[in-house]
Amino acid sequence: MKNKYFFNAVVLILSCFCFISCGSDDSYTKVPDVNEPASPVTLNLDAVPYATLSEYNFFEGDLKNLNPVYKVIPYDLNSELFTDYALKKRFIWMPAGSKATYISDSKIPDFPVGTVLIKNFYYNTVAPDNSTYIVETRLMIKKVSGWIFATYVWNDEQTEAVLDNNGYSMRMSWNQNGTAMSTNYKVPTQQDCLKCHQLNEIPVPVGVKPQNLNKMYAYADGTKNQLTKWIEAGYLDTKPNGIISTVDWKDETQPLELRVRSYLDINCAHCHSTGTSCDYTPMELSFAQNESLFNLGICREPVDFVTGNQQYIVKGGDVPGSLMHFRMSTTIQSEMMPTLGRTVVHQEGLQLIEDWINSLENTCD
Repeated sequence: MKNKYFFNAVVLILSCFCFISCGSDDSYTKVPDVNEPASPVTLNLDAVPYATLSEYNFFEGDLKNLNPVYKVIPYDLNSELFTDYALKKRFIWMPAGSKATYISDSKIPDFPVGTVLIKNFYYNTVAPDNSTYIVETRLMIKKVSGWIFATYVWNDEQTEAVLDNNGYSMRMSWNQNGTAMSTNYKVPTQQDCLKCHQLNEIPVPVGVKPQNLNKMYAYADGTKNQLTKWIEAGYLDTKPNGIISTVDWKDETQPLELRVRSYLDINCAHCHSTGTSCDYTPMELSFAQNESLFNLGICREPVDFVTGNQQYIVKGGDVPGSLMHFRMSTTIQSEMMPTLGRTVVHQEGLQLIEDWINSLENTCD
C-alpha cells in the first residue's frame, strides 16, 4: 500500500513539473483573448475600393482629426520619402486573427490578405492662416489577387475624401520654416503608383520594411519599439535581435555616409534596385546593397541620361560634375529625379548629397 501511495505521489510531482516547464517554454504562444473587442473597421474585399474614405471606418470623431479606431495602429519610418514637403501620418490595419510574417530586415513582411496600409499627406502651415490641410489619403489594400491602390482626395471642408485614381492637381501654398512656398501639388494616378510600387512588375508596398520600422514610437499608451508593438497587437509573428536598420537622414549625430545611404534607400531605391523600373541603370540604392560605393554610383558612367557636363553619376569632390546632384537640383520634368512625387527641389536632401560628394576623394580620373 505504501508503495502505491509513493508511486502516485511521484506521478503527481512529475506531472506538476512537466506542466510548469511547458508553461515557461520560450516557444509558448499566448492564446488569443476571446473577449477582445472587434475592430470597427469595415472592409469587404469584394467591394473595395469604396467611393469615400469614411466608409472604411478607420477613424473616429471628426474625420480630419485622423483619430484611429481600435486596431488601426499608427507607425512611422526612420527616414521619410520627400513629397513636396508634405507631412505624413501612417497607419496599418489587419483583419482579426491574421498577422504578417517576418522575412528579413530589408524585405517587406509577408502581409496577410486584408491588410490595409494608410498614408495621409498634409500640410500644417497652409496660407494664409497657417491652417492644417489634408491633401490626400493613399491606401494599399491586399486582396487575394495582390495589392491594389486607392487614392482619396480631401474636400476643402476637410470632412470627406473621395476616391480618385485618375490623378489630380491642386495649388498649395504654405510656410516652410519661414519661407513662403507654393506649387501645383500632384496626386498620383494608378500608373504613377505602380511605377514606384512594383517589384518584378507586381504591386508591392515600399517603406514598411523592418529596417525602416525599427524605431521607438510614442503611442497613446506609452513609447515602444514599433515592431514590438506589432507583435503584441498580433500583427507580426516575430523579430530578430540586432536588426540592421536605416537611420533618420536628418540626424547629424549619425555618420554622413549612413545618412546618405538611408536617404537614397527611401527616396530612390524603389526604382533603382533589382527588379524595379530602373534596374537597368548602374546603381543599386537599396540599403542592403548600397554599402558598396560602386553601387552608389561613384565613378559610374550614366547609361540613359547625359547632359554633357556630368561624366559620372557621382564624382568625389566634384558636385557640378556629379549627375546625381544635377538631377536632384532641377524641376525640369525630363531631367529631374525622381521624376514622380515632387515638383519642387528638396533643398535639405540636396545639401546632404552635396556634403557627401564633397567629402569623397576623386578616384574617377
